[in-house]
Amino acid sequence: MANLNRRTLLTASGALSLAAVLAACADTGADGQAVSASTDGGFAASAGYDTAISSGPVAADDVVAASAWASAVKQAGVLRVGGVKTSQVFSLEDPATGKVTGFDAALSQALARYILGGDDPYALTELTVVTSDTRETLLENGSVDAVFATYTITPARAEKISFAGPYYSSGQAVLVRAENTGITGVDTLAGRTVAVQSNSSSGPALDEAAPEAQQVQFEAHTDCVAALEAGQVEAYVVDHSLLLSTLLGNDGLKIVGEPFTQDPYGIGLPKGSDAQAFVNTFLTTIESDGTWEAIWRATIGTVLDESEAPEPPAIGSVPGSEPA
Repeated sequence: MANLNRRTLLTASGALSLAAVLAACADTGADGQAVSASTDGGFAASAGYDTAISSGPVAADDVVAASAWASAVKQAGVLRVGGVKTSQVFSLEDPATGKVTGFDAALSQALARYILGGDDPYALTELTVVTSDTRETLLENGSVDAVFATYTITPARAEKISFAGPYYSSGQAVLVRAENTGITGVDTLAGRTVAVQSNSSSGPALDEAAPEAQQVQFEAHTDCVAALEAGQVEAYVVDHSLLLSTLLGNDGLKIVGEPFTQDPYGIGLPKGSDAQAFVNTFLTTIESDGTWEAIWRATIGTVLDESEAPEPPAIGSVPGSEPA
């Protein structure tokens, strides 16, 4: 099918819903190769996914040795990552192989390889599932080394942890059931019941954009989607990127309107360590040598089917991401 630009995808509605657009695009990637973006394989079959990671940079020994955080990861022989396993575009586990693939997963695997080297990026990370309520806690108590979880950078969160990045920018958007014609965007949510994840950036964003919406909090993304599908709520507000994952293979839901915020994603890191400087150097390196774009093309790009990758946001450019 013809390439669709980002605005076409964000505004498709009515007779041609975004769910239908994505369903039409999900079978082939931007390079025309078959990909798997479903619960039975993530992007493991995507031409270029493994190559994008395995051809990425590896830090010199002295670069790793200069960072106490990176040295500890190297000594452990594995990068302990806080993330998720159910986000089809960003981090999805293949139940048959146990491999986790997606944009966030690939970045964590590329970082692990940058520190540890090696030919099997899947063996270099150890994933602990996090929620919006546990991300900071697991970093603070040392259970994980880094969090890759479509993690929006905010000054409040940056008081507890450090953020590298931002490495990607999304925005809050509205998800409804496909048959819903009364909700057309955030400006039509007044008086409506709206699911949000507890302790996420969605609640405050919705308070500002639609203060008369009736928020219903759930612990996890999957809980919010299930509540919407069951009719317990009329809409669900969360990052547009997560909604892209939700729509793949699900024609009972649709995105309405356009994203109404700018949400910069960062890599969560322990406060008071030298991790931020090291990981920002990693991000700068993969953005300049083409690895970031290759990972985008092998993951998000296969869903959006765009001919050009976006420019990643400037590192340290948003409040909460300033260098320590």
